[in-house]
Amino acid sequence: MSSPQDTPLASAEPDVQRAGAAGSFAAVTAFAGALAAVVAALVVGLSAAQALSLLGIPDPGPLTTYGLPATRALADLAAALTVGSLLFAAFLVPPQADGLLDVGGYRALRRASNFAVLWACCAALLVPLTVSDTTGQPVSDIWRPEQLWRAIGQVDLAEAWRTTVIFALIVAIGCRVALRWGWTPPLLGGAIVTMMPLALTGHSSSGGSHDIATNSLILHLVSAAIWVGGLFAVLAHALRGGAHTDVAVRRFSLTATIAFVVIGVSGVINSWVRVPFDELFTSTYGRLVLAKAAALLVLGVIGWFQRRAAVPALAADPSDRAALIRFGAVEALVFAATMGLAVGLGRTPPPPPKTVPSPAEVELGYDLAGPPTVARLTFDWRFDLIFGTAAIVLAVLYLLGVRRLRSRGDSWPVGRTIAWLSGCALLLFATSSGVGRYSPAAFSVHMGQHMALSMLAPILLALGGAVTLSLRALPPAGRTGAPGPREWILAAVHNPVSRFLTHPIVASVIFVAGFYALYMGGIYDTFVDSHAAHLLMNIHFLLSGYLFYWVVIGIDPKPRQVEPLTKLGMVFGSLPFHAFFGVALMSMTTVMGGWFFRSLDLGWNSDLLGDQRTGGSLAWASGEVPLVVVMLALLIQWSRSDERMAKRIDRAADRDNGADLAAHNAMFAELAKRDGEVRK
Repeated sequence: MSSPQDTPLASAEPDVQRAGAAGSFAAVTAFAGALAAVVAALVVGLSAAQALSLLGIPDPGPLTTYGLPATRALADLAAALTVGSLLFAAFLVPPQADGLLDVGGYRALRRASNFAVLWACCAALLVPLTVSDTTGQPVSDIWRPEQLWRAIGQVDLAEAWRTTVIFALIVAIGCRVALRWGWTPPLLGGAIVTMMPLALTGHSSSGGSHDIATNSLILHLVSAAIWVGGLFAVLAHALRGGAHTDVAVRRFSLTATIAFVVIGVSGVINSWVRVPFDELFTSTYGRLVLAKAAALLVLGVIGWFQRRAAVPALAADPSDRAALIRFGAVEALVFAATMGLAVGLGRTPPPPPKTVPSPAEVELGYDLAGPPTVARLTFDWRFDLIFGTAAIVLAVLYLLGVRRLRSRGDSWPVGRTIAWLSGCALLLFATSSGVGRYSPAAFSVHMGQHMALSMLAPILLALGGAVTLSLRALPPAGRTGAPGPREWILAAVHNPVSRFLTHPIVASVIFVAGFYALYMGGIYDTFVDSHAAHLLMNIHFLLSGYLFYWVVIGIDPKPRQVEPLTKLGMVFGSLPFHAFFGVALMSMTTVMGGWFFRSLDLGWNSDLLGDQRTGGSLAWASGEVPLVVVMLALLIQWSRSDERMAKRIDRAADRDNGADLAAHNAMFAELAKRDGEVRK
């Protein structure tokens, strides 16, 4: 198999130009890393170290005090560069016609591998530094492997860094062996997943409103990594004079604009729940928040000039990269300083709460007004930044697609729009209303949310036909154009992974087995107190349900065709397992997650076993509603399929004046004639 290094594009590039471009990018990256590390160490030295000493935290020595934030800044920058390089290879530049990565994408993938190795090395160094910082002992005292290994399991942040090492090395190896474009989106997803252990620890994972703080931090970190890393990747490509620079800059400009908005909004939300407004100007934490906000505004101004100067220049002349390189280098250095400032902010303790939080607020991040009545479940809202935002964005994008179709005179069934919007509304209600608020505190409400996310919302979303709408609304790239969103969707639908997942047996097993693995397998009981686990459970409920109903009643194109009888078999085959799951919950004599529910000290939820049996009855009864909806949907689809078949036959008969029918009648007439002759 030929590699992208053997393409004519690569061989035509002068060696001197390649060496000079590589040296320039290496110099910018090294200077940015040094700047981020120095700023982080300075911020800690000037403010955070003093704040930590006032809290009575022992001094572990200068190596930990200054080495930890400097190494953390390098790790964060390496993570962003890994994510950005993979984003560049996956979506900013097109691959070759045969699916192999082009020169630009191949080099970006190699850079991603190198940065992932650097990320893993920094994370490995941060394990002992974190243990030293937590225990107050110098690194030299805890360096022995057996002592360090025992300490890691007792320090959540150190364990998160250990997990990061493993995941980053897996990403690095994947980037080394991949040559085809199809591997780049999964690798990008893997790099983002590698950021999650750190996003789910620290200030945002504890204290009041930690659910909002953690969700906002996830959005903040991922958007920042995409913006920073994408900028460095585009800058490296421009310095080398790579092909399709104008396409990459145009796509990255839109991506960076979205990231800027998400970073700004999530940063405001995260700061709002961490520091009171009156302490923004009086506390160390508040002043650092203001400094970071000022840096973000500076980056926004630089990005605006970039859009005004570099993007039009490249559109007019794809070889005119001067403005892009000039503004990009300045923006990259400002980003590096901002990342160092962010590390210093993360090392600074926020102001202590003015009131003593209740046990429920400590565990959940918020208080509950009382038992989950119908009024509270309906009106006591707490917006979920992950799933609530996803529901709104999906609804808006769908409506924009419908509007584009109608603006050019095409029609789109109203029923599909109603189904999709209803599914988005149900997703929003299940995660952001009182149902979402009470689901971590009461098993019965959690099970109701589970059923809504896995059994009801996916049916409506599958009937919405979002993939079909996207393929009709998005413009095709054409034979000579760079593949865009429409081509990416087609590649996702028709790849081997999708074909495997949409196999009736596989989709059914994923849909049904999740119930038993989560609850009967002990996963829920172990991680009931984890915010990250609740996020993953909701994602699993939604995606496994959507996959199942996409195969059964979905109207979108699929990688494999499933016969109607097989669809019926999937539905009726899963019902006994679902019913047995509900009965098993009602029959259990031990309480799952009882230790956690008792720690909440909620007087109205004292009968934990009765609440669990209520959840089991909800699981048992909820299977009837999807069955009715699915059967109606299948009957309507089969009826319309018969109508379309009849119309096609009628149109064919009109075109050939009923030749097929005439031939059919002639055949029977000939048979009747022969039968008469035989009788004579």
